[in-house]
Amino acid sequence: MMKKILLATVAVAALGTASASAADLAARPYTKAPALAPLPTWAGFYIGAMGGYATVDGGGFDGGFAGGTIGYNWQQGPVVFGIEADAAWADLSANGGAPFPFVGTFNTKIQDMGTVRGRLGYAVGPTLLYATGGYAWADLKLTNTFGPFSSSDSQVLNGWTVGAGVEYMIAPKWSLKAEYLYKSFGGETFNTLTFPAASGTLNLHSVQVGVNYHF
Repeated sequence: MMKKILLATVAVAALGTASASAADLAARPYTKAPALAPLPTWAGFYIGAMGGYATVDGGGFDGGFAGGTIGYNWQQGPVVFGIEADAAWADLSANGGAPFPFVGTFNTKIQDMGTVRGRLGYAVGPTLLYATGGYAWADLKLTNTFGPFSSSDSQVLNGWTVGAGVEYMIAPKWSLKAEYLYKSFGGETFNTLTFPAASGTLNLHSVQVGVNYHF
């Protein structure tokens, strides 16, 4: 008899506990987990504007440049890869003496330049860190003055470039970037009034910033 009473007491206690737990669960309001903000995507076409400052190794001339950019990105997870082209008006110039400095001078000026480059980067939230490299060109103009006479010749120098940069998505379709590029160009022969002049290898360092719109 005592055993039956004990079992009945345990059963009633268990039933009361279960009922209290069920009531407690029913009383708790359901809270939906907060939605995670979607990460920005870098895939697709983009266009932009850029500008900066450049110096030439051993050439004694430097200056600014400004132009435009167009490119396309692919993205696999955080890995971003693509191709980019840019072209810029430039004003990098220097003056020097001709073979007879007392009557002659020459002016060397990079008046346009651009690149076609591949990019490989890694996205961390809205920030993209990348390396870049490819083809580079520069339009170099040499003006020679000898007494009252003057003549000039322009040649497009071909070369290569490597560099690195960082880009930050400031809005769903807008990004800002900063970039360093090292460019090396081969020489060309310039035909001027007084003498043919051959340019040697031209090495250039540039730092540029830009803004891009992503489609």
